[in-house]
Amino acid sequence: MKVPLLDLKPQYRALKRDIDAAIEAVSESQHFILGPAVKQLEADVAAYCGTQFGIGVSSGTDALLVALMVLDIGPGDEVITSPYTFFATGGTIARAGARPVYCDIDATTFNLSPAAVERFIARECETRGGKLVNKRTNGVVKALMPVHLYGQVADMDPLMAIATKHGLRVIEDAAQAIGSADAKGRRACSFGDIGCLSFFPTKNLGAFGDAGLCVTNDAALAERLRIFRVHGGEPKYYHAFIGGNFRLDELQAAVLNVKLPHLDSWSAARQRNAAFYDAAFAKVALGEAVTTPRAVPGSRHIYNQYVIRVRRRDELRTHLAAAGVSTEIYYPVPLHLQKCFAYLGHAAGEFPESERAAAETLALPIFPELETAQLQFVVDSITGFYRQAGRAA
Repeated sequence: MKVPLLDLKPQYRALKRDIDAAIEAVSESQHFILGPAVKQLEADVAAYCGTQFGIGVSSGTDALLVALMVLDIGPGDEVITSPYTFFATGGTIARAGARPVYCDIDATTFNLSPAAVERFIARECETRGGKLVNKRTNGVVKALMPVHLYGQVADMDPLMAIATKHGLRVIEDAAQAIGSADAKGRRACSFGDIGCLSFFPTKNLGAFGDAGLCVTNDAALAERLRIFRVHGGEPKYYHAFIGGNFRLDELQAAVLNVKLPHLDSWSAARQRNAAFYDAAFAKVALGEAVTTPRAVPGSRHIYNQYVIRVRRRDELRTHLAAAGVSTEIYYPVPLHLQKCFAYLGHAAGEFPESERAAAETLALPIFPELETAQLQFVVDSITGFYRQAGRAA
C-alpha cells in the first residue's frame, strides 16, 4: 500500500469548480495585485484569528521579515526564538540585521520553553537605560519570536508576561498553526504585536504557490505593514521608509478565499486522524520505542504535522519507505548548529531538548483525506519494525 506524506489532489478535485471559477474571475478582471480578493482574504483571516487587521504578503518568510522591519528591529538588536523550527524563523532575524538568540524548547510540545527564556535573561542579561541588554554581546534584546510548532500554540501566558516585564515586542511565527488555540480558546496570532502566517501549498491552508499574511490588533502597525510591503512608499513613488516587494498577489488570494471556509472541517479531519494514531499506538503498546504527540489539555491542536518520537529513527524511516509509507524529518539540524549560524558561537549540547528532538522525531502522514486503512497500515508498518528482532522497549 502506498501512503504519501501529503496528497493535495483530492482537495483540489473537491473544490475544482469553485477554484477554477475564482481564478477565471481574476483573469477576467485583469486586477492581479492587491485587488478585492486580497482585501477579502485579509478581513476574513484576521477575523478567523481573532484579530482586527490583516495584511496580505508574499510568503510566510516575508511575513516574518516585514514584521521585524516595521518594529524597527535591525543591527544591534537581538530576538529570542527557538532553535528547533524551520530555517525562516532564525533566517529572517539575521536578514533584518539582528542577532537570533536561541533558547531551548519544551520536551513535550516542542515549543519555546518560557523557563529557558527566563534562565537566559536572568543569567545573560541586564537592564541598561530601560533596555534589556545581552551582557556578552552588548546587543539590545528587543523581541520574542515564539513558534507555534506543528499546529500547537506555544505557552503564551508566561512568554507574554516575560515580554511585558522586559518591554519586548512579540512576533508570533504561526506558519503551521492557523486555527490552533490555547486552553482558553485564544487563537494563534492573537497574543503578540504581529502574527505571521504561511499559506505554502503544504500547509493546512495552502495556496497554489507562495503566500502569507500578517495580522495585528494595532492600527498603526497595520498601516506600517501596508506601507512596507510596497517598498515603503506612501503615497506611490514617495518613500519615507525602505520596505520591500512583499505583496500578496490576487490569484493566490482568490484560491485561499475558496479554501478558507473549509479549513475547520479539514482541521477536524486531521484531529480525527491524530486520534486514530493515538489509540492505535496505545493498543499495540510499543513502550518507549514510540511516543505520540501530546496536545495541551483543552487546547486546539490542528496537527499541521503529526510528529512522533522514536528509537532508531533513521532505520525506521528506511523501513517505512520500503513499505510505501512516506515520512519527513522536521528538522534534522537545529538552527544553532547550522553552518550559516556558526558566527553565533554555539556548540553541540548547548540546547539538548532541541538536539534530541532533531535526532528522534518523525512526521507521519496526517492530511485530511487519508483513509482508515492507510492510517492502520502506517501503524502496522511501524509495529512490525519494532517487533522484528525485539526492537521495541
